[in-house]
Amino acid sequence: MALWIWTPAEDRLRLTGATRALGLGPLAPECTGAAFAALALPQDRSLAEQLLRPREEGEEIAVRLRMRNSETCLWRGVWLEDGIRAAGVAALETKFAGSDTDPLTGLLDRRNFLVRCREALAQPGEYDLVVADLDRLRRLNEALGHERADLVLAALGSRLASAFPKGAIPARIGEDEFAVLVPDGVARPAERVRAAMEQPLRVAGFDIYPTLSIGAVHIEGGADAPEAAELLRRAELAVESAKTGGRGGAAAYGRGLETDSLSRLALEADLRNAFQRGEIEPFFQPIVRLDNGSVAGFEALARWRHPRRGIVPPDEFLTLAMEMGLMNELGLHMMQTSARQLAEWLDRHPRAGDLFVSVNLSTGEIERPNLIEDVARIRKETGLPRGALKLEVTESDIMRDPDKAAMILKNIKAAGASLALDDFGTGFSSLSYLARLPFDTLKIDRYFVRTMGADEGSSKIVRSVVNLGRDLSLEVVAEGVETAALARQLLSVGCHYGQGFGYAPALAAQEAEVYLNESLADGVAPLKQRM
Repeated sequence: MALWIWTPAEDRLRLTGATRALGLGPLAPECTGAAFAALALPQDRSLAEQLLRPREEGEEIAVRLRMRNSETCLWRGVWLEDGIRAAGVAALETKFAGSDTDPLTGLLDRRNFLVRCREALAQPGEYDLVVADLDRLRRLNEALGHERADLVLAALGSRLASAFPKGAIPARIGEDEFAVLVPDGVARPAERVRAAMEQPLRVAGFDIYPTLSIGAVHIEGGADAPEAAELLRRAELAVESAKTGGRGGAAAYGRGLETDSLSRLALEADLRNAFQRGEIEPFFQPIVRLDNGSVAGFEALARWRHPRRGIVPPDEFLTLAMEMGLMNELGLHMMQTSARQLAEWLDRHPRAGDLFVSVNLSTGEIERPNLIEDVARIRKETGLPRGALKLEVTESDIMRDPDKAAMILKNIKAAGASLALDDFGTGFSSLSYLARLPFDTLKIDRYFVRTMGADEGSSKIVRSVVNLGRDLSLEVVAEGVETAALARQLLSVGCHYGQGFGYAPALAAQEAEVYLNESLADGVAPLKQRM
């Protein structure tokens, strides 16, 4: 496997990785186009020249060449800029006997990295092991496709290999995880990893800005050095700690992480049983009519009422649920419990009339088996009127496969739920699809709402979304309403509804009912604070 980058204007083909296996060893790390073509069998030389022919940005390349000094080799890639630069990977079509490298990047794989680390740590001296986890690989796969996302991973591997002097041991140890063992004398190795790998790159017409979660551990080699596998475990534990602070974090290993890790294991065990014990419950944030301040509905947000820890922060347990594959179970639980609560409120408060509850679908849940059947069953069991249960979907979920999404959304509407497009304006919107998707509501992301007063660009975006909603006969909800000035400004541009801490945070069911009662009695929503 080799990573290649071709720059026609410089007549330069740069090569990184297992180039010797491909018969390219004498010319690595770079050669001219003519020298490259000469490496192919005479009958395949025209194909080699075709591989290097300038093309349009985003155009993909796949050429199979019989190289003079190796087996048949498949060269794949994409033009990153119109006729200026292309990049890709080359691989033998038959597995190279005895290879100790990751086939995508040409770096050591996990097993052989541990072997090399074991050999290095047997020698006296100080070492740093740095592990870097690429954030949002799944998002890259969804947006670019797996083959193009692989080009990003290959480029990152190449950058890691070139970031350190001879003596360092770089590797790709997981799907989105890289590592490097660095001997003493290299200053700030974690910062060097970030500086090398977080540089922007362009793939298939997209500017990609990689971010990494980084963990590091410092160790002394020699007879008393820990096993390489144990050292790697500590560095990966530091990576997990770095992720708790959000994307792009960094952490060094310390004994306290061991306690945190055990605590996390205990939390995982508790979460598996939390649904059955009724500990996961919906909290309800009011959505109010901006013209008269009355409560129109609620957005249901999951909260975990842990028997010993109290309310577990949503970011903590939702991330855990995602990693454990429990998001579909959580989504179904939230739909059922929220719908039952709404049915109880409508039964006790007939004046609430067209009150609704919104439930978020997590990433990928729109394709969950039995979703449509579950919606129909829940409506039948609770007796909710058509449209009272509203499902919120994100743009990224829609745009992965708009045609398939359109079919699913139409079936959800047929089952009696209404639909909201959440965080509108933050994804890769396609207005042509929006016009034919069966949404009832657009929700404007809180960032644009909160910055309306200070940023004219945000104000224009909000006005545009409101006008778009009116033209498409959609209701518009503005999130992040925190002041009276914002509420008046939104009302002045024709926005229908507001939601935010200026009215109330997410409330437990009993508190939400009190809030609803006050709204029904006064005709306006009570304010958490004077706006």
